[in-house]
Amino acid sequence: MTTGSTPTKIIPVFVVLPPQTLLLDVAGPLEVLRYANQQQNDIRFDCKYIAATDMQTTTIGLSLAGLEALPEALPDNAMVLMSGGSLVETKHGRSERRILADWLRKTVRDDTTIVSICSGALIAAEAGVFDGHHCTTHADCMGELRRLAPLAHVLENRLFVEDGRCFSSAGISTGIDLLLHIVSTLTNPVIAARIAQTMVIYIRRTANDPQISPWLSGRNHIHPSVHKAQDAIVADPAAEWSLARLAGTAALSERHLSRLFREHTGVSVVDYINLMRVNLARDILAHSRLDMEAVAERSGFASARHLRRVWQQHHKEPPSFYRTLSS
Repeated sequence: MTTGSTPTKIIPVFVVLPPQTLLLDVAGPLEVLRYANQQQNDIRFDCKYIAATDMQTTTIGLSLAGLEALPEALPDNAMVLMSGGSLVETKHGRSERRILADWLRKTVRDDTTIVSICSGALIAAEAGVFDGHHCTTHADCMGELRRLAPLAHVLENRLFVEDGRCFSSAGISTGIDLLLHIVSTLTNPVIAARIAQTMVIYIRRTANDPQISPWLSGRNHIHPSVHKAQDAIVADPAAEWSLARLAGTAALSERHLSRLFREHTGVSVVDYINLMRVNLARDILAHSRLDMEAVAERSGFASARHLRRVWQQHHKEPPSFYRTLSS
């Protein structure tokens, strides 16, 4: 599949449905991937729903039919998403979860990405895929996760955990947070911010969760006009962004935009523009050998001195630190 001259990268996603599936563990994260497919063309998530049987039960009594069989092998660079299910133990449920764990253990590859939602971590743990990795799950499942994966590093009080190709989230709605993080990493942070806005949710983090992208700073709100202004700035930080131009983009008066912008982002329009320009300058420094004057010009600053002055407001390390990281 191609878009113009650039091929679209296809990521096969296998959504594993356990007995007594929690629908929100599936619907929330998969809506994130559906919106990601709609809002960009660089990556396409090709989702298949698989289970030990062709029909699965759910915790709310709704049956899921037409499910595909567990594949004998996984394709290159596949993503396996382990949905959570009811914690009520039954003989049939235990047997089916064991089938899923055995399948995962036999088919997982070095290039497979594992994503567990809520109690789906228990199946992944039984398969041994968390051994030697950091992981988390719903608070009610912590003891069982430690029992099933004694070689894993189980972390509490996390929305989600990323460790190499192993991703795990806590309870139910945190699967949405995790998939927004994954989409942000695989596409770009602006796409994740737009999806969060469309789904009318906040992009959440705790102090110990993976660090949010600096390009998502000030995005933890749902005001559409402010997002329009932010989208315009992020798309071209180096442009001449007058308040009048941004107000036109947001279809607001200059005064109204200024008030709403500070109210919803916590910073002024000028400060936000400067932060995005610093982000751009940091990326240029990390991926080029341009001198500071050229970096300043390309990122929208009047001079290298101006860049350094604004830089100091956002970074303890000097600009040269980010150039050293890329060497």
